[in-house]
Amino acid sequence: MPVQLPVQLRELAGPMFAANNMVTVTLVLGVAALIAVLVLFVVFAQYARLWIQSVTTGAGIGIFDLIRMRFRKMNPAIIVRCKIMAVQAGFDDSDGITTKGLEAHYLAGGNVPLVIRSMIAARKAKIISIGFKQATAIDLAGRNILEAVQTSVYPRVIDCPMQGSNRTTLDAIAKNGIQLKVRARVTVRANLDQLIGGATEETIVARVGEGIVSAIGSSATHAHALENPDTISKAVLARKLDSQTAFEIVSIDIADIDVGDNIGARLQADQAEADTRVARAQAEGRRAMAVSQEQEEFAEMEKNRAHLVEAEAEVPKAIAEAFRTGKLGIFDYYKLKNVQADTDMRVSIASAGSSRRE
Repeated sequence: MPVQLPVQLRELAGPMFAANNMVTVTLVLGVAALIAVLVLFVVFAQYARLWIQSVTTGAGIGIFDLIRMRFRKMNPAIIVRCKIMAVQAGFDDSDGITTKGLEAHYLAGGNVPLVIRSMIAARKAKIISIGFKQATAIDLAGRNILEAVQTSVYPRVIDCPMQGSNRTTLDAIAKNGIQLKVRARVTVRANLDQLIGGATEETIVARVGEGIVSAIGSSATHAHALENPDTISKAVLARKLDSQTAFEIVSIDIADIDVGDNIGARLQADQAEADTRVARAQAEGRRAMAVSQEQEEFAEMEKNRAHLVEAEAEVPKAIAEAFRTGKLGIFDYYKLKNVQADTDMRVSIASAGSSRRE
């Protein structure tokens, strides 16, 4: 059976149990508060440096913004440093460089530091202007925005033909058939407005090469192109070859021009040889036709000779029939033989005379 405490002891134990419960609750709350303080201290210690940098530079990024970035799986250090660089360079929210904009570009997979550095370089150059949206669009398109800005400030020189290509010169032929070997250098500046969707360096080189070949081909003689190579550059520049490209052509300079082979004479020689072969083939065809026709005539002669022999074989039969019917007498027969013998003699005399003349 359970032990029953006296009434006096129960009355004394009630307040003691209540006091123990209060102490337990107080300890639990104190431990929870301590853990919360430790967590806040750890969080503050982790982001204190970035927050202090943001506050002291006027970047406007709070401690809760830093914590939110961490929960969104972003690197707060990149965002803070890029915002600080933009603020120190004189950019503000009116230029589109906001914390949300930087976060959005980071989450989209863009290179935030590269975009900020390119905008700072463009502002320092004071000759080009580029907005944050345009810079981020170029970066997301896969183009190196910083390199494009640098190319806009300091134009780039492209060899034509490009280094590493199979050909070392551009070969063109003037109207007189003389070949010219040309090497050119194209100075280009990046066109930021056409950087997205614009053609690349390969297109520029191809167009310039085509223009040089066309300009030399329209020259009356190769000497004219050698004397005035600037006419080639002017003719190429006048064709607006940088249309729909990511670059703007500043100048085209003819670095070297040499005289090659006489392609016109070679082509004429090849054409003459080809004409000779055609004439020989046609003559051979005519000769074959003549031989064939001669053989046909010989066959026709043999056929006629056969008909003659066949007809001559009928003559004795006709004479015999004439004797039987009495239409031909013996004297008539001998007279016919004399005529035939006289004819044979005349033929033999004529043959002997012709042989002596030969």
